[in-house]
Amino acid sequence: MKTFLKILATLLIIIAVLAVIVIIKTSTYSFVKHSPVETAGETVSQAKTLSARSLERFAGGISIPTVSTGNYEDTYFPPFDRFNEYLMESYPNIYEVMDTMTINGYGLVFRWNGQNPNLKPILLLSHYDVVPVMGFDQTEDSVVKVDFRPADTAMAPIDNYIEEWEQPPFSGAVVNGRIYGRGTLDMKGMLFGLLEAADALIEEGFTPQQDIWFSFGHDEEVGGLHGATYIAEWFLQQGITFDAVYDEGGIIDADGLNKVSSPIALVGIGEKGFLTLQIKVAGIGGHSSMPPKKGSLVMAAEIMEKLNNNQMKARIIPPISDFLDNIGGEQGFATRMAIANKWLFNPLLIKNLEKTPASNALVRTTTAVTRAKGSDAANVLSSVSEITVNFRLLPGDTVEDVLNHVRKICEGYDTEIEIVNAREASGLSSADTKSFRAIKNTVEKIYPGTIVTTYVTIGGTDAYKYQKVSDNIYRFMPVKINNYEQRTIHNENEYISVENFSNMVAYFTELIRTYQDTE
Repeated sequence: MKTFLKILATLLIIIAVLAVIVIIKTSTYSFVKHSPVETAGETVSQAKTLSARSLERFAGGISIPTVSTGNYEDTYFPPFDRFNEYLMESYPNIYEVMDTMTINGYGLVFRWNGQNPNLKPILLLSHYDVVPVMGFDQTEDSVVKVDFRPADTAMAPIDNYIEEWEQPPFSGAVVNGRIYGRGTLDMKGMLFGLLEAADALIEEGFTPQQDIWFSFGHDEEVGGLHGATYIAEWFLQQGITFDAVYDEGGIIDADGLNKVSSPIALVGIGEKGFLTLQIKVAGIGGHSSMPPKKGSLVMAAEIMEKLNNNQMKARIIPPISDFLDNIGGEQGFATRMAIANKWLFNPLLIKNLEKTPASNALVRTTTAVTRAKGSDAANVLSSVSEITVNFRLLPGDTVEDVLNHVRKICEGYDTEIEIVNAREASGLSSADTKSFRAIKNTVEKIYPGTIVTTYVTIGGTDAYKYQKVSDNIYRFMPVKINNYEQRTIHNENEYISVENFSNMVAYFTELIRTYQDTE
C-alpha cells in the first residue's frame, strides 16, 4: 500500500510540475502580435480612385478567350495572338520603356531596367490562359462583345451567353461593382494589376532601383510545360537569378480561419506536389450469374477503402507551425495552450486540424479516389478493374514515399500500379527575408488589420518552375475574397470586385515603389 501511495504521489507531483510548465509556457509564449497600420488610409483611398481607363483595359483583356487545352497541339491560338496585340495597343508606355521578348511563341517576358545593376532583380509572375467555360466554343470566335460601362451601371439584356452565368463569360462586363468573366480572378486580374501598376509608375517618371522582370505564361492551367518551363530555363541559360519571385497561390481570406475574426493573408512559401496513380486489380471475370466470392471490382473497392482509411501520416511542418503562431494570439486559452506547448499537445493540434478538408490538406499528403471502372455491361464481371487515385504531396513526402505506401496497402492483391503523372513538392522559402517583409509591409498598408502569415499552397502554380533561379519564392495574390468568391474560380460567374482590382493595383504599385527600401 505504501509503495502504491508513493507512486501515486510521484505521479501527482509530475502532473503538477507539467501543469506549471504548461501554464508558464502559455503565458510567456511569443505569439505574433498584429496591429493595424495607421498610415494606410492614403494608400487605400488612392486604390478606390482607379481610373475608368484602367477598368476598360482590364475588361477588354477578359473579352479575349485565351483558353488552354491539355493537348497543347489542340490549343486554338488566334485569341492568344489577339491578346498579345491587345497588350501592345493598351500599354504603349510599357512597351516603349521595357525590353520585351517572347519565349516559345507565346510566353511574354518584360524587363524594366533599374538604376543599379549591382542589385539582384525581382520577378513578378502571372499567366493569361484560362480554363474552358462549359458550353462555349472559342474556336468559333463567337465572343460576346459588351460595351464598357462604369461600375454600378445596369447592363442591357443580352441573349447570347451561357445560361449559368449572370453576365457573359468573356464579356468583362462591369455590373454592380463587379467585373465578370473567365480569368478575372484566375489570373488576368493579377496580370493587369501588374501592368496597371507599372504603367502608372512609368507615367509619374519612376524608375526602380533594381531590374524588375515580368513573366506571363500561356499554359499554366494545363501544367505550364510550354510557358513557364521554357521561360525559367531561358533565365537559367542567361545566368539571371532573382532576389525574389512573386506569383499567385494565396489570397486574403476575408472570412478568417480557425475562429479568427481578422482577415488572413495566406502567403505560400511552398506548394504541394502531386501524384496520380492508376491501380489495376485483377480477378476472375465472366458471367455475372456465377460470381466468385470477390470479383475484381469488389477487391478494388477494398483497396479504395484501405487507401481512404489509412492515409499518409499527418504532421505540422514549419510553415504551418508559423501559421499557428500567427493566429494563436487571437484564439482561446485552450488553443493558445496547445500551440505554445506543441511538444506536449502536438497530437491534439493535428487531430483538430484534421477535422476540416481545408486544414487537413495543410498537415498531410491527401488521398483522393477520383475514378473507378469495372466492366462495360451490367451482367459481366470484369477480369480487371481500375481505380484512379490523386495524391497531393506535403513538402517532406516524396513520390517514392507515396508509392511505397500504396504498394503496402495493395499487398495480398494482384495489382498493377501505373504512374499517370507526378511532381515532387516544392522546396520551402524562408519568411525571414526582405522579400517576405516587403509582402507583409505592403499588405498592412493596403489592408490594415490583416494578419499576414506563411502557409503551403495546396494547388500547383507556375512558381514551381522558377526554383532553379531563386530561393525566395512567394505565392500570393493580393485580393480579399470570401468563401463564395473563392468558389467562383474555375466555376460559373467568376468575377472580381472593382475594389479588389483597385487594391491589387495599389498593392503592386506600393510593392514596386518601396521594395528596395524594405529593411
